[in-house]
Amino acid sequence: MREEENILKKVGTQNPFTVPEGYFERLTSEVMAFIPDETPTKVVKMPTLWDRMKPWAYMAAMFVGAAMLIRIGSTSNEPTITNQLALDDNELEMEYISTIIDGAMMDDYSLYMFLSDMNEENY
Repeated sequence: MREEENILKKVGTQNPFTVPEGYFERLTSEVMAFIPDETPTKVVKMPTLWDRMKPWAYMAAMFVGAAMLIRIGSTSNEPTITNQLALDDNELEMEYISTIIDGAMMDDYSLYMFLSDMNEENY
């Protein structure tokens, strides 16, 4: 507490900041001097053909991309007619057998008989 009193005695309690004389009377006129008299005119730019077509081009690109993603995602491993014609007879028979086994279209005995008949034909 004593230290504060020593500082106050040295510095004093008077406000060291003052406003220059006539500052507020001149302030308005000085600020108005910096503002330009002319109001700027806004230049209106006409949109080009590309500016008008851009949303349509973006939308078309989006649909093409979506169609490609759907096409890639929906491809199945089922052989097409062209691929089936390219397979030889043994591969077609094996594919037929796997289809029968996977689809449970034939019981075990019938499958055994089919396979034994197939082996007899080959030998």
